[in-house]
Amino acid sequence: MANLRDIKRRIRSVKNTGKITRAMQLVAASRMKKAQDSAIQARPYAQMLAGMLAAMPRGEGGELLTGGNPFLTPREVKTRGVLLVSTDKGLAGALNSNLFRFISTDLAVDNIRFVAVGRKGSQFLARTDRRLFAQFSVTDTVPYREVRPIVEAIVQAYTSGEIDTIEILFPRFVNNLKQEVTLETLAPIPDINKFIEAHKSRSYLAQPPMETDTREMIFEPTTAEILDQLVDLYVRREIYQMILEAKASELSARMVAMKTATDNAQELERRLTLNYNKARQAAITQELVELSAASAASNN
Repeated sequence: MANLRDIKRRIRSVKNTGKITRAMQLVAASRMKKAQDSAIQARPYAQMLAGMLAAMPRGEGGELLTGGNPFLTPREVKTRGVLLVSTDKGLAGALNSNLFRFISTDLAVDNIRFVAVGRKGSQFLARTDRRLFAQFSVTDTVPYREVRPIVEAIVQAYTSGEIDTIEILFPRFVNNLKQEVTLETLAPIPDINKFIEAHKSRSYLAQPPMETDTREMIFEPTTAEILDQLVDLYVRREIYQMILEAKASELSARMVAMKTATDNAQELERRLTLNYNKARQAAITQELVELSAASAASNN
């Protein structure tokens, strides 16, 4: 009977765990849809900025007149700046471990300073003695007021010369079952023409690219002044877009992880119930045998 009580206790525990993971799955699914919608709705703005960059006046050789813009001017890379976008919480499958594995293999150099978004990332960087100069957290809705300090920190470090690149390491959303670890360089931009074409045709969240706007654009007051503000705005907007995608990846990974946990709990509950029924049947059979043996002994 002790064995039956233990099995029954385990069944009850597994059933309660399954209820918790099921609830977490539903919450993650609801938040994931909102995160995907936010990322998709931000896409037209980013692509319009790329279209405006493409329409900027050019020099005689077709080159963009950069005017010494820090995002467009090549510089010697002494210290790389990497923005790591991870999660605040666990239970997101292999999302964080894939990011950390990439850092350990592809970014195993000493000339990198990190800005971490998410507690899991900052904990990993501190645990592995990497150079971390700022850390932040964002909520599931990712309002821009939470992203602005992140953008200001890394852009200020770049323009002041503390870092010589702006790179973003984040899980790019492909679909609900797949998130790709992506390292993207935003500054400096070595070839503005290739950069513009790549970003104009980018498929955010596996959606088809937007139609090209063929209307003529008039820029005032001057090309240099517009370019300074436009490129700065574009870099800031791209950082925001990538954090939105990372949040969609986090919530989708958590939904899949919780669904897997729920399915496993249901399967374990089924097996334990089967074992419980077998043990109960064996106990009943044993009692019947003992009663028969006792009855036979008394008759003799």
